[in-house]
Amino acid sequence: MDAVDALAWLRCYRCWSTDLEVQVHYEGIHRVDPQTGERAEVVDEVQEAVVQCLACMHDQPHLGLHDGRVSPIEDRWERMVAGQPWVASCVVAVDAEDVESCSGPEAGDALSFAAFGDHGTREFFTHVRFHKHEGDTRVVVHLLVELYARSREEAIQVLEEASRGTLEITSLAKEERPPAAAGGNRH
Repeated sequence: MDAVDALAWLRCYRCWSTDLEVQVHYEGIHRVDPQTGERAEVVDEVQEAVVQCLACMHDQPHLGLHDGRVSPIEDRWERMVAGQPWVASCVVAVDAEDVESCSGPEAGDALSFAAFGDHGTREFFTHVRFHKHEGDTRVVVHLLVELYARSREEAIQVLEEASRGTLEITSLAKEERPPAAAGGNRH
């Protein structure tokens, strides 16, 4: 991919800044060579990378780290960079066993995750308005969700595909992009 193509996706989807950094978190378990004391065989390792905009401090879920390079995530970069923000008021009914916590400081993230999985905690901006329990088996989560899409139909499709339960969209409205998105390559 040449430099001109990279400019289409190598930017913040919210403010369009190209001032990005990648934060790599590594955790590993390695055997120790008894002769040298050096790391030897890898038993287990996990690497997670998050690209963040230094201008507005938002994570960039449309970008990932692959083979040492930041690259676009094919199923979402075009939608997030070329799309508009949409705000949905929605209700998701999920199995109670899928809700890790519904009180305390982690409740918002736990309810968002129960409703939309990783999308609810990494890609969408979610605000849990309230939730209610239907007996011991179901939790109904009422949320405001901001997501990026190129059309109303695509926004609905993204919500439907991300939903981990029964979804009802009570309203959906297109928002304007923040002013920084109006001019080409801003830093």
